[in-house]
Amino acid sequence: MVSVRRTVNATVGSLLGFLHEGPQSGWDLVATAQRSIGDFWSLTRSQVYRELAGMAADGLVRAAAEPGPRDRRVYELTDAGRTVFREWIREVPGPEQIRYPLLLTLAFRRHLSDAQVRSFVLSHRRTHADRLAGYAAEHRAALAAGADVDQLLTLDFGIRYEQAVLDWFDALPAALGGGADQA
Repeated sequence: MVSVRRTVNATVGSLLGFLHEGPQSGWDLVATAQRSIGDFWSLTRSQVYRELAGMAADGLVRAAAEPGPRDRRVYELTDAGRTVFREWIREVPGPEQIRYPLLLTLAFRRHLSDAQVRSFVLSHRRTHADRLAGYAAEHRAALAAGADVDQLLTLDFGIRYEQAVLDWFDALPAALGGGADQA
C-alpha cells in the first residue's frame, strides 16, 4: 500500500525522473545526477540514499529482491512512483536561489586583503572561463550528434550563464581582479 508523502522535493522528483530510464542503484543514481544535472543542481550521496529509503517506504520505488553488481541494491520505479513524478513535474518550478560562495565572501570582503580578494576573483574567473569552454565544446558535439532539444536547452543556458558571469567579472574594478585582460 502506498502512503502519502507530505511533499515531493526536487531530489525525490529527480530520482523518480532518472528511474524512468530503468532500474538503478543509489550509486548509479548519484553518477547519473552528477553527469546529467550536476552543473546546475546538486544531489549528495547521503540525500540520494535517504530519499530512496523514504521512497521505498512510500511505495514509489521497489528494491530488487537480489542485489545488483557489487552487492548494490537496485531500485525500480513503481506505478505509484510514475504517478507522483507526473504530478511533480507538472507543478510550476519554484524560484531559483543563487548560492554562490564567492558572493558570500565578497559580502564580507572588508575582512580580507585586496590581494586575497583579487586571488579569489581570478580563481573563480578561470573556473567560469573553463566551464564556458567546456559547455561550448559539449554544445558543438551535441549539435553534431543530433542531440534533442532538452539537452541543447540546458547547454545553451550554461553557455549564457557563464558568459554573463564572465561579463560581471570583467566589469569589476581592476583592483578587485576585474577587467577582460585578467583571463
